[in-house]
Amino acid sequence: MSRVVLLTGATSGLGRALVNRFASAGHTVLGCGRDREALEDLTANFGAPHDFCAVNVADESQVRSWAERALPTPDLVLNNAGVINQPAPLWQVPAAEFDALIDINVKGTANVIRHFLPAMLEAGRGVIVNFSSGWGRSTAPEVAPYCASKWAIEGLSQALAQELPAGLASIALNPGIINTPMLQTCFGESASHYPDAERWSKGAAEFLLSLGASHNGRALSVS
Repeated sequence: MSRVVLLTGATSGLGRALVNRFASAGHTVLGCGRDREALEDLTANFGAPHDFCAVNVADESQVRSWAERALPTPDLVLNNAGVINQPAPLWQVPAAEFDALIDINVKGTANVIRHFLPAMLEAGRGVIVNFSSGWGRSTAPEVAPYCASKWAIEGLSQALAQELPAGLASIALNPGIINTPMLQTCFGESASHYPDAERWSKGAAEFLLSLGASHNGRALSVS
């Protein structure tokens, strides 16, 4: 069955790999990102009914405008947009960097839910997957802001799950350890020991499409 998948952070390596998997399988992708050149490339490679829009999820007005476009109601929302701080003890992380991380990772997720969930509620169906992390269920030094944001995502997802009616689901997802620029920021050359986004997406896309209302409130991981 063909699905409508809404994906934030579609221009990231992880996002682009998922776009390719979903589109190749016949699903419609509604994606957003901040890299206009990458968005133009996605549009050139994946035409209608797919749709890609420049949106900073941290900006509530931009998300509202995105949701007000003539877009189909998503069956699956993937809140994938996120950033990590430059590794440093918490007291050395600049306030502006901390604020920007929280704005994207936490407020951005809430903005997308705020503006796309009403249509899903009206349709009586849909799954919202909020990307968490292993560091949303554990901690490590020098990434305290990132840990805080992902622990927040875990709580937000579970609380939302308690508010949803039957037929919908809110899920916190640990995608696993993937060799991306974000991981390289923390792991350096050791990041190469882990699967890249393309390899990860092969099983992850299928797993994401398997999620349904019965998974509401679950904290899941991609193995």
